Amino acid sequence: MKKSLSLLALLTVISIGPSAFAAETNADGFRPLFNGKDLGGWKLRRPDGHQSWTVKDGVLVNTVNTGEHGTDLVTDEKFWNFTARFEYKIPAGANSGFYLRGRHEIQILDDYKTGKPSMGGNGAIYQHTPVSKFVSKPAGEWNTAEATIIGNKITLILNGEKVHDNVECLKATGSEIDNKVNEPGPIFLQGDHGSVSFRNMRIKVLK
Repeated sequence: MKKSLSLLALLTVISIGPSAFAAETNADGFRPLFNGKDLGGWKLRRPDGHQSWTVKDGVLVNTVNTGEHGTDLVTDEKFWNFTARFEYKIPAGANSGFYLRGRHEIQILDDYKTGKPSMGGNGAIYQHTPVSKFVSKPAGEWNTAEATIIGNKITLILNGEKVHDNVECLKATGSEIDNKVNEPGPIFLQGDHGSVSFRNMRIKVLK
């Protein structure tokens, strides 16, 4: 009887509270960065900033209307070596970014009509290295990304294509939280440039 009660208690702990987040770790080691319900685990980069982020149908949405100024969103947790998987979608003319350790920006940009890579184009390590192959999707379509950072080297698979392969990045790339590139840092989503949506954000911590 005691064993049954212990098992029930264990299941209860796993299914609710902080442990529930860890319980969602996949067999391949990925766990959610975003719970699909609210902004738990995230905070505004500027506490006094305009709250432009909402959650709808499992999607994290940043809405910046004409005349408004959005605010960046930052994880409470900090990371060192990791792989992050995420999907993003932007409207026409939009600009955002997914920052590794809060310092190295993977650019998010509506550049489909340009048809060519650039230092500030979609998927670029912003103002550092353009993608090796142009794979941007049209505005309004979901892009898939897998970004890995180990030490000071970044690899990115964008829409199924490896567009950065162990690119050395020794400096912050702009709008960074700080310049401490040899320390762990948060994931941050750029929210002050325009509207963007994210879903299925997951992370795997690496040694």
